[in-house]
Amino acid sequence: MRSRFRLLLAAATAVSFTGAGAAEVQVAVAANFSAPMRRIAAGFEADTGHKALLAFGSTGAFHAQIRNGAPFQLLLSADDETPARLEKEGAAVAGTRFTYAVGRLVLWSAQPGVVDDKGEVLRKPGGRIAVANPRLAPYGAAAVEALTALGLLQSLQPRFVQGENIAQAYQFAASGNAQLGFVALSQVMVDGRIAQGSAWLVPANLHAPIRQDAVVLAAGKDNAAATALVTYLKGDKARAVICSFGYEF
Repeated sequence: MRSRFRLLLAAATAVSFTGAGAAEVQVAVAANFSAPMRRIAAGFEADTGHKALLAFGSTGAFHAQIRNGAPFQLLLSADDETPARLEKEGAAVAGTRFTYAVGRLVLWSAQPGVVDDKGEVLRKPGGRIAVANPRLAPYGAAAVEALTALGLLQSLQPRFVQGENIAQAYQFAASGNAQLGFVALSQVMVDGRIAQGSAWLVPANLHAPIRQDAVVLAAGKDNAAATALVTYLKGDKARAVICSFGYEF
């Protein structure tokens, strides 16, 4: 009976210490990274006891919000320029910036057989094309850069329907409000394959690399969960999830 009591007491003490050591971190996450980050956050909480509170949106909008005092403690950006800028502005902790993923751009249709494997559909007459705002969303900027390299920007621009971020661009294409959409590969790939529709992986040499950097923000300097999440994102479990959605390193 005494031994059983000691075991119960030890278990209760362990739970108590786990709860006492747990912390929360407010994370601003680029819209293209929504699906993998939800999965990573669940694993992070299960493995560490810490909780990641996620907000999704455009990198440009997050930059403005952070500069205006939004209480985010960690930023997972869609580019590498915004975290570097926040460091220079004193809004991020120097030395904490790192590349957590390299994104890939795809031309996608919700309908099978519409997009060919060389992107020749862009040279045919057609309906609207969803593109994220290139001033706010790095994937939108990459789409404009790729179309410029192909000599197609001027002819296709009148067909653009512009989303505030890459999530909205995806919604336009997924709902049929746009027949085609330039979206992140991670939005249409699950466990290493295109989940539905048809897609062309835009050659990486048509645009600058989409390096996605993370950085600890000033508000997260002494936050244990922020430090733990940075470590977790660099670990094998998180990287396996990231790769399964089509990102590179």
